[in-house]
Amino acid sequence: MISERQTQLLKIIVEEYIKTAKPVGSKAICDILDCSSATVRNEMSFLEDIGLLEKTHTSSGRIPSEKGYRYYVDNIMVPKEMTGDDMLKLQTIFKNNSLVLSDVIMKSLEIVSELTNCTLISLGNSSMDNIVSKVEVIPISRTNLVAIIVTDKGHVENRNFNVDEGISPLEIKQTVDLINKYVVGTPLEEVLSKLEFEVKPIINENVQYQKQLFDAFCNFINDVTSESDIKMSGASNILKQPEFSDTNKIRSILEKFEDKEFIKNIKEEESGINVYIGSESEFDDDVSIIKTKYNVDGVEGTIALIGPTRIEYDRIITLLDYIKKNIDSE
Repeated sequence: MISERQTQLLKIIVEEYIKTAKPVGSKAICDILDCSSATVRNEMSFLEDIGLLEKTHTSSGRIPSEKGYRYYVDNIMVPKEMTGDDMLKLQTIFKNNSLVLSDVIMKSLEIVSELTNCTLISLGNSSMDNIVSKVEVIPISRTNLVAIIVTDKGHVENRNFNVDEGISPLEIKQTVDLINKYVVGTPLEEVLSKLEFEVKPIINENVQYQKQLFDAFCNFINDVTSESDIKMSGASNILKQPEFSDTNKIRSILEKFEDKEFIKNIKEEESGINVYIGSESEFDDDVSIIKTKYNVDGVEGTIALIGPTRIEYDRIITLLDYIKKNIDSE
């Protein structure tokens, strides 16, 4: 434990550094704490010795360490009340009854990304509980087709694929009619099994072209059911922060944003609003991730905010909590 004055000192340094991105010196704190510069320096040195503050090479001021941010979030920080403007912007989304859940999430992410200058990510389950309501295959050219799946919840997936030139429109229709006959009304998670054990034996008795279409459709379904629904807003926002001016750092973060398998690991398993700082995030030592999971009628997902360790934890936690509560009540 640290003393009350040391707690006040740490709070001042964390919140000032979050605001300015500049090391905080003793002179800026003396008047607030009503004590001498020497006393402040001694307290700062103590907090540095126990790992809550760090001294930069370019200044005599201090900045919070990863451990300092963690202590601040766990023991000092009080979530901020939402401003009227912030609440109004988000309420326009949650009160719009014409929006489906995916649109509500995406639009709320865009707003919070703009408000915080951070990157927002939504990870949803891959629509596995959706039931297939329609399958279509549309010829684009003699060798290029587009396959489309529509579900009962309005979810639409499409893929382009190529086939041999000799396939006829009639053979395409026969294959699609057969697939529709067996998979319409089937949950997406069961479609592959039904195709394999009920449709494939019939396809094998027909021409090779139908088998080619069948195989392409199976690959399409496998892609749809294995992917998470990943949405991202403000990917470039984090790069506007002064911490990320180094070219190699920018490249590293952008590569991670583009790596779907890496992003999937951001999925949150715990309840509540959870804060992962620096090395805790497994994303980057200079990054914090604040995330929460939601559950709407059995559909689960994760909302995550990614920013520098120097972010407004008190404000962001409140914003994500507001989004979570409103989504869960949808």
